[in-house]
Parts: sequence; structure tokens; C-alpha cells
Amino acid sequence: MLFWFVATAIFSVRFVFQDPRFDYRLLVVGVLLPDAIDIWFGGARVMHTLLFSVSLLVVIMLATRKNKPLRKRTLPLAIGTFMHLIFDGAFTATKVFWWPFGGASFGDAELPVAQRMGLNVVMEIVGIVLLVVLVRQCGLANPQRRRDFLQTGMLSSVSEEK
Repeated sequence: MLFWFVATAIFSVRFVFQDPRFDYRLLVVGVLLPDAIDIWFGGARVMHTLLFSVSLLVVIMLATRKNKPLRKRTLPLAIGTFMHLIFDGAFTATKVFWWPFGGASFGDAELPVAQRMGLNVVMEIVGIVLLVVLVRQCGLANPQRRRDFLQTGMLSSVSEEK
């Protein structure tokens, strides 16, 4: 799963924060990170726990307490991991989600994406549709706007610039 996570995270953050200077690049890394790492461990593990996302947020906040620009650049990574938990439905696997408070073992917990199989196709199609909408809203069909996005991570609607 790729398009579902990227699209839902970007749309959610754009709607909630409405910050034209938000860097979406680390958000995308954060939203893809839990599956990318836990797949190597054979199932849902630490990256799919609430403890990991909260710990990452705390580390970022403490490490950047005297460097606000760095904080603004790195917070999207933690926000992305939280978004992954939401849009993956990770909270439905309570043993993993609440680890270690619900027990020290992950057992044979599968990645949520592996449990949905057929529904993943529908979710990916929805993600593709949302990304097409995003490309149109932000004018990303224009090569210069795409380059700007890749360099800055910022997205602005075409209508905002008029």
C-alpha cells in the first residue's frame, strides 16, 4: 500500500493545519515508515505501536527545543507515523497497538495491510483518485511546480496564488 497512505496523510494534514509552509516530504516518509520497517520483522511490531509514535514525537520535541526551524522540519515525520496508525487501522490490533502495556509479546500479529487483502485494492484506488485531485489542486502537472515541491516539500493550491 502506497497511494492510500500518501494521499490520506497529505489531505488530512492540509485540511487540519492549512499551513502553506508545511513540508510534506517527511510526512510521506513517516506515513510509509511503519510498514517499510515492520515488514522486515515478519508482522506488526514496534512501528505499529502507539508507544513508538509518541516516543518519536517526544524525542523530536526534546531534541529541537532550542531549534524551532529544525522542529518545524522534523515534526512531519512523527505526524506521519501517527497518520499511518490511523489510516492503517492499527488501533484495531489492540495487543500490538498498546504494546507493551497489553503484554510483552507481539505473537504472530500480521501487518494490518496483510489482513485486508481485497480491500487494499479499493483503498489504493481511492488513494490514486485523491492524488489526482491533489495534482490538479496544486498544479503539479506543471514541471516547475513539481520541482518546487520536491525541493521544498510545500504544496499550495493553484487558486491560492491568484
